[in-house]
Amino acid sequence: MRVVPGSAVPRRTAKAAVAVALLATTLASCAEEPNASDKSDEGGTTSLTLGLTYIPNIQFAPFYVAEEKGYYKDAGLDVTLHHHSASEDLFGGLKAGKEDLLIAGGDEIVQGRAGDIPVVNVMTLYKNYPVALLVRDDSAINDAAGLKGKTIGVPGPYGETYFGLLALLAEGGLTTDDVNVKSIGYTQQAALTAKRVDGVMGFVNNDQVQFEQAGLDVRAVRLAEGTDGAPLISSGIGTSDSFLKKRPDDVRKFVAATLRGVEFTLANPEEAIELSRAHIPTLKDAKSEASALAVLKASAPLIRGTGGRLGESDPRTWSRMADFMKEKGLIKKEIPADQAYTNDYLPKE
Repeated sequence: MRVVPGSAVPRRTAKAAVAVALLATTLASCAEEPNASDKSDEGGTTSLTLGLTYIPNIQFAPFYVAEEKGYYKDAGLDVTLHHHSASEDLFGGLKAGKEDLLIAGGDEIVQGRAGDIPVVNVMTLYKNYPVALLVRDDSAINDAAGLKGKTIGVPGPYGETYFGLLALLAEGGLTTDDVNVKSIGYTQQAALTAKRVDGVMGFVNNDQVQFEQAGLDVRAVRLAEGTDGAPLISSGIGTSDSFLKKRPDDVRKFVAATLRGVEFTLANPEEAIELSRAHIPTLKDAKSEASALAVLKASAPLIRGTGGRLGESDPRTWSRMADFMKEKGLIKKEIPADQAYTNDYLPKE
């Protein structure tokens, strides 16, 4: 799951999809090797490295907050937040033993396990899927069924925007044969403004925000939400099976401290922006602050979801997602959903 300019949540590249298969054997063989972060310092804290995909961004505010407020330190953890480079593989840090945990979509974790990569979700960040169809305000498209015969722009046939399109079409009883899917790269704003497409798939907590801040009137045709909604799961914290087995208590501490950061960010978005400033070089003026606040406010309902505890995975949605991805050819073999996630590392109620 990789962040790209103009995206609020990480997106996968076509090359990364191929890399999943190539990494399978090497990650499995490297999983038992000691990580550089297995050591404790003289103060008794235990080191951990979290992979944050691509550039520093306000989407990572809960992690910046947990660091700046001392939540990780309170848990006895010395956490390194490692931002991936643009060319870095999603699971590359785990493979090399340079990362202990990382941010990844639930859908990407299912793809990883289908490629024999032993990765598992231990905390879900976005409980509602953040992708929607964005249309001009005067568009005749009002629901999923209205996509029939329309031209829909996506960055490419990969990643969460494409997965979201497949799910939206399914809600309308349609397939890709019923629409013209056009690969437009990350030019959603230009493509929709110039009317080269009838709608674009984008993130409601970033792409839609950018449209609105540019003064463009758009509407979001959203995926259904809740247990019976879209069969997709977005951002969460993943780690390897072997790391869970080797350091389960550290994972529990990390998840609990991160959830404190999530709760603080939801309750205090303005202060979360101030705390994030030390991590985001571009967060330096009123315009960037306003944009960051808009992103956090749009992200809040995605994080809270429609039920259950913060961070909790819904077993039914994971099962439906595994079946959906197999049905749509996004994975080549069936994956038992309960291998791809666990709620066992969330704080006890």
